[in-house]
Amino acid sequence: MKLLVTGGAGYVGSVVTAHLLEAGHEVTVLDVLSTGHRDAVPPGATLVEGDIRAAADVLDPSFDAVLHFAAKTLVGESVQDPGPYWDNNVGGTLALLEAARTHGVNRFVFSSTAATYGDPPSDAPLRETDPAVPTNPYGASKLAVDHMLSGWARAHGLGAVSLRYFNVAGAYGGCGERHDPETHLVPNLLRVAAGEAPHASVFGTDYPTGDGTAVRDYLHVADLADAHLRALEHVEPGTHRVYNLGSGGGYTVREVLAAVRRVTGHPVPVVEGPRRAGDPAVLVADTERARRGLGWEPVRKLDEIVADAWAFARGREVSA
Repeated sequence: MKLLVTGGAGYVGSVVTAHLLEAGHEVTVLDVLSTGHRDAVPPGATLVEGDIRAAADVLDPSFDAVLHFAAKTLVGESVQDPGPYWDNNVGGTLALLEAARTHGVNRFVFSSTAATYGDPPSDAPLRETDPAVPTNPYGASKLAVDHMLSGWARAHGLGAVSLRYFNVAGAYGGCGERHDPETHLVPNLLRVAAGEAPHASVFGTDYPTGDGTAVRDYLHVADLADAHLRALEHVEPGTHRVYNLGSGGGYTVREVLAAVRRVTGHPVPVVEGPRRAGDPAVLVADTERARRGLGWEPVRKLDEIVADAWAFARGREVSA
């Protein structure tokens, strides 16, 4: 297929692009490079530098599908300044959908998020049918796009899939996390192991969990990419489907810390602090719908996630 990947110079977008190319697809990446990296775009993809509102000038009827990753993604920033999140994540996606409709591109795979669920009422794994009540503008903007896709499917025959990610980590080939600022646990722990920070922070040690730290569902980015390829195969005209993507299990912060120490051989000192407001004790995906609907099964475990992320980080050190 001939595909447009928005945000393909970012972390997840670049890994998915690499998998698409390996599967024999023709890929054009559209990325404004505000947070993405030009050198993250895998060889073989065509890079067009520009905002997603420029999609009308990139798409044409020869394209088969759009995979949409371009978004602003920092929760705290979205609370402090929500305007750009509504402008880019919702307004930009609206322009992208209109461009796709104009050119008759009727397959759409959207990078959504578990932040659409907000603060879950219990520790049970979250299902796609659970209430979506986001607690910040980032999650709200992603949920707005989910609603938008349902409307486009009904009105215009769009075939769309929203993939709600839980905690994504790891690396694939030359593609890994390079966020600034970095807010994710695994790369921040690895920064300490690499000598780039004196210690990491653990927020909350009094949660009602096995060791008092919060539980999160970690998924290898390569398993995530596999789900996108399967979603492309299962898109149906006039239908919008939502799937959770996670491991279906969870690890505490201390368990992730122990894995980082095992893999790197570094003591990784931490400083413990109080809980952060709005952080639930447990956030884990129920992935049964993706298993049944996409035939998808994550296969990589926590130590492999950490080892691949560590190899990427060390590779960046060597090349720097």
